[in-house]
Amino acid sequence: MPIEQISGCIACKACIESCPTDVIQLDKRTNKAVIAYPEDCQICHLCRLNCPVGAITISPDKTIPVMVSWR
Repeated sequence: MPIEQISGCIACKACIESCPTDVIQLDKRTNKAVIAYPEDCQICHLCRLNCPVGAITISPDKTIPVMVSWR
């Protein structure tokens, strides 16, 4: 699983909105982000890069280099 954990979520939904494959969803019971579809993760790092509190940890064993386009 590329995303190891989401710890310290503040429910801002930035990771949910940035994930192109809907891997991360909002748990309606806890109102926190959860890893709903780990097998669909494309390891794009958008969730991690957009999290304002650094709550998302991506496994170093299953990571690829981050590619950020120039604007």
